[in-house]
Amino acid sequence: MGIGLFPICSAGKTFGATTSGEKQRRMIYKETFWMACDSTEQLRAEYGPFHTRAEAESEAGKLGFGYLLRYEHVIGENEDIKEVRCIFIELPEPPRRRYVAEKLHTRCATCGACAIHDYAWQAEVWADIHEFEHSRHRIRLFEQTHAEGLKEVPGWRDACA
Repeated sequence: MGIGLFPICSAGKTFGATTSGEKQRRMIYKETFWMACDSTEQLRAEYGPFHTRAEAESEAGKLGFGYLLRYEHVIGENEDIKEVRCIFIELPEPPRRRYVAEKLHTRCATCGACAIHDYAWQAEVWADIHEFEHSRHRIRLFEQTHAEGLKEVPGWRDACA
């Protein structure tokens, strides 16, 4: 479905022969376009318009939006908008990708010593060695991604034990 012009009959009008003669046939059209949006609330983020549903779905996936919004404009014979219909379509949740941090950063909260690791096991070993060599020191773990930047992993030592 793209932006299309589909003739539909005007409500309450009759077409064809009448007693006074044949009336001029009037056509109105429906124009459809698509938007990607983040919610169904009145205050929502919308992105678009798109000619096809596939384009809107693709962009919604990139933006992390969970809904499509289909606008239907009923255009009158004078090319004025007679009616606007909004139809929300909830998208299925995409399959979750396994989350992988690009880099792991460990930092001692006590003395400030730090290191960068490629694998979680390397961060655990570094933390174990540092805490063994320096009693009462606590190591914090941060993961770095392009999307979220540097973010602390709370309670990571409890999860490893």
